[in-house]
Amino acid sequence: SLAVHPVITAELLQGRAHLKCSYSPRSPEPPVRFRVLWSRLSSPGHREQIHQETTPELFSHLEMDGANLRLGDTVFCTVTAFRRGSPEQQSLPEDSKGFYAGIKFLPESLEIAEDGKEHVLTVLSTVPIACPGQDDSCKVTLQLSTEDLGSQDPGPPDIVLSACQVDLLPGSCSGSSCAAATVTVTAVTDFVQDGTRVSRVSARPLAPRDLLWRGYTPSHVKVTVRDLPTGNCYSFTDPHIITFDGWRYDSHKIGTFLLCRSEARPFQVHVRQWDCGGHRSATACNCGVAAQ
Repeated sequence: SLAVHPVITAELLQGRAHLKCSYSPRSPEPPVRFRVLWSRLSSPGHREQIHQETTPELFSHLEMDGANLRLGDTVFCTVTAFRRGSPEQQSLPEDSKGFYAGIKFLPESLEIAEDGKEHVLTVLSTVPIACPGQDDSCKVTLQLSTEDLGSQDPGPPDIVLSACQVDLLPGSCSGSSCAAATVTVTAVTDFVQDGTRVSRVSARPLAPRDLLWRGYTPSHVKVTVRDLPTGNCYSFTDPHIITFDGWRYDSHKIGTFLLCRSEARPFQVHVRQWDCGGHRSATACNCGVAAQ
């Protein structure tokens, strides 16, 4: 009975991304050797063996080579200990927690409202950014896109991003994060009572130089957008005006006027009123509108 507590982390070795399985028995009885079995999740509840080795070291490395071990894999290491002279006497095998190698979004889903608030979405890589044989700027660029989901007649997505792409730069790994960037998500205030709609944010590597990143499609983020009541104001016919707070009055003057303006953002609406009564009556009608 020897508790080894295997844990998987990521690190750079000789300019290449590797996963490291570390295990530290509390009461080692040398000489002890370890059998390390690497596997990945092939389907829910099923694992596929990808590598096995026997070592006296308290760790085992496996390269992210894009073939045996690819981005998007959930990886496990299983460690069994035995004495050097009696390999038939083994400890019980211990599994690490699953390690997802690739791009993660945090939070993994968002529920927001059409209230203009910005919500921070973090894009992180659980594996280090490697640029073998590359001396210039080293980075992985992710192209971000949004898409409407769930409706029979998909329209434009209900969300907008602060950037169309983010750069993941090389750096040291801390916990499960080796590189990270942030983008803000805001619900589009569309003045349409279309209920709760679902959109998603997707990312894909943009022309990656590293073979590891080619053909990799990260998981997307589901964003649920909740409608909020929207204020309305009106100016119609010879103009009758109803304000946002329900006041009603008429304006028969001729000219171009400021109909409304936001004090919080660059938004305003101008209206043009022109003579439409002729010689019989002095009446003005709406004949044009301009919105910024």
